[in-house]
Formats: sequence, structure tokens, C-alpha cells
Amino acid sequence: MSPTFRAFHVRNFRLYATGAIVSNVGTWMQRVAQDWLVLEVTHSGTALGIVTGLQFAPALLLGPYAGLVADRFPKRKLLQITQVWMAIAALTLGTLTVTGLVEPWHVFVIAFLFGIGTAFDAPARQAFVVEMVGRDDLSNAVGLNSASFNAARLIGPGLAGLLIHWIGTGPVIIVNGLSYAAVILSLRLMRTSELHTPKVAARDKGMIRDGMRYLWRRPDLMMVLVTVAFAGMFGLNFQLTSALMAVEAFHKGAGEYGILGSVLAIGSLSGALLAARRVRIRARMVIGAAIAFGLLEVVSAVMPTYLTFALVLPLVGLASLTMLTTANATMQLSIEPTMRGRVMALYMTVLMGGTTIGSPLIGFVGQELGARYSLIVGGGLTALGAIGSVLYFSHRRGLSIRPRLLPRPRLEILPQSELLADKAVVDVPQAVGAKEPAPDPRVA
Repeated sequence: MSPTFRAFHVRNFRLYATGAIVSNVGTWMQRVAQDWLVLEVTHSGTALGIVTGLQFAPALLLGPYAGLVADRFPKRKLLQITQVWMAIAALTLGTLTVTGLVEPWHVFVIAFLFGIGTAFDAPARQAFVVEMVGRDDLSNAVGLNSASFNAARLIGPGLAGLLIHWIGTGPVIIVNGLSYAAVILSLRLMRTSELHTPKVAARDKGMIRDGMRYLWRRPDLMMVLVTVAFAGMFGLNFQLTSALMAVEAFHKGAGEYGILGSVLAIGSLSGALLAARRVRIRARMVIGAAIAFGLLEVVSAVMPTYLTFALVLPLVGLASLTMLTTANATMQLSIEPTMRGRVMALYMTVLMGGTTIGSPLIGFVGQELGARYSLIVGGGLTALGAIGSVLYFSHRRGLSIRPRLLPRPRLEILPQSELLADKAVVDVPQAVGAKEPAPDPRVA
């Protein structure tokens, strides 16, 4: 089997990936349909930003508790519950839209309820990957998951744009509600005896604080977390910025907006497949990809036509997925199994919950200054956040950052003691500055 797809030799992961691709297509269809619905009923970029923020608000509010739940309960069963919850939310919104009863406040409330399901689903799903494939194939499985998500992005937005034109937004949202059945079925068909299930964390006081303290004592992971926080808050607002660019900058319709999502996914899918091939994961790649992602967003903002804007989007997608897949694998490979749910919940909290703060701001910028400025501000703050994270943790948390031009341009991230000894770049999972012992591979 090709190294790119080596995790597929695991039966449980094959089942999961099959269900996920069906559900992911539905998810991308709903994202386009929901955004288009908001623009239809409000004609407001700010309202679109508020809906996006409400959908991610539960991740910010409930993320740490959701991580505790993921560590305290079987993740396979928890994922089935979250899929049912999100299916009900989607079917409700679709039904209201089809019947003509939908109002803006309906979309706001259902987006928030949908976000509750996502908040509990995300840390459990992230931590469940290693239970399916084990540590050796984790980085490959993370890349393949991202590839599945972005392969669906190639299909979903364009298909949604066509279906919205043909049959309306309501039926498209209902299709997504039905698609969750594929994930539920794949989870129920898994062989539990083949899962690498760690011991469930014992109930104790202060478990959420323990996860926060564990993360704070890891400057290498904090640097990644802060970088991802800026990207999630200001840069990863594609559904908002693409909608504003399509409608306001280029005066296009739903079909052209859907195509932008599919074009963006070309680069994202390429980034995910490249990540799946990597055996060695380096923290410096997260920083470099984040800076490149921010700068490419700024470049996309100044493209003069719809065509040139679309041509830059694959590069934006490539940089963003390189950053996200590398950050995800870095976090998971560097933490103890009993802490995985809580730490990944904090990771997902800053990635998804940051959108709650950033999305309304970016939407306001787009409405007041123009669609192009939503990308300029978002991309600029993403790049500055990554640079600031490097500078802070190099100075305050015992890391040293130095550029290298040969044999290729790159950043080296080392503890100061290793800089004095002129040792090699620290790779994950050998964590920089870790005070806890490295996880025992047999426990995963």
C-alpha cells in the first residue's frame, strides 16, 4: 500500500473514513446553504459573521468540559450521540426553510445548538483517531482525515450551489441532516476489540485545571496553540470571506460562490495528502505555514478579478491545511493518552472558539470597509500572530528560533541549551522543554 494511504490497512479506520466522506459532503453543502440563507434573509455581512460566531461559540464556552467528557467516557459512544444531535439541528433548520417559516433568529438559535454538538464532537473525534490506528499511523491518519474533509469540499460547495439554484436552500440542508447516518453506521460496525482504547481517566477534582497546567508547562505546544488561535480567530473564515468576495467584490451568485469553495479545496486537499506522506513532524512547519497562509490571504484580497482570485485560493488552501494537519499531529503525538481529550479540547477551543470572536469582527470589517479588507485584516493578523508567538516563546519560555538558508530556507526551533550545544532540530514527539516524561507507545 502507498505510504500516503497506509492507515487504510486498519479496518476500523476504513469504516470511519467511508462514513466521514459522506457526512463531510453534506457538511460542506450545509455551510454554503446556511450562509446563502443568511444573506437572503438579512442582506448583511455582519449577520453572516454573527451566525458563524454563534456556531463556534459553544466550542469556546464548553471546550474544556467537552474534553473532560471525552477523557471520562467511551469516545465511540459519545460520537454517536453528537452525530444524532447535529442531525436533528440540521433537519430542523431545513424543515423551517422548506416550509417558508424561517426567520433570522431561527438561524441564530439553530447555529448555536449545532455548535454545541460540534463542541463535544471535536475533541472526541480528534482523540478517537489514535484509538483506531495507534501511534505509528497517527500522523498519516490525521492527514487522510483532512484529505477526506477537503475532498468533500471539492464536491460539496459546488454541488450545493447548483442545488440551491435548482431546488432551494432548505432541501440542501435536509440532505446534510440525513448524511450523519453514514457516520453513525460506520461507528456501530467497528470491531471494538481492535481499538487501541486507553484507560478512562478516573474522576477527580480539578481535572480541567490539570489539563491547562499540563499544557502551560509545555512551551513547544503553547507556541503551536497560540499560532493556531490567531489563524482560527482571524484567518480561517473562508465561508464568510468567500461569500463577501463573491457577492460584493465580484457581484456573483450562489453557483460562483460554491465554486470558490471547491477551488479552495484543491489546495487544501493537496496539503492534506502531502501531510499524510510525512513521517517526521516538525513544529517549525506550523509556524512557517501559518505565516505563508496569512500572507497569501492578503495577496488574494488584491486580486482584480474573480478568475485571478480563484487562482490564488488553492495556494491559500495548501498553506492552511499544512498548518492545521501539522499542528494537530504535533499536539496528539506529544501528550499523554490520559490527557489527550482535555488537551485536544483546548486545542479545538482556540481553533474553533476563536472564530466566535474573530468572525463577527471580520464580518464587520467587510461590511464597513469592503470585502477585500476582510481578507487583508484577517491574513495580516494571522501572520503577525504567528511571528509574535515565536518571539514570545523564544524569549520567555526557553526556546530559541533561528533561520537557516541552506540547504533550504527554514526555521530551527530549539531549547536554548541545545542551541549552545548546536544540536539538531527537535522533532515531535520529542517535545521541546517538556517536563513530563514522553508517553509510553504501548499505552496508545
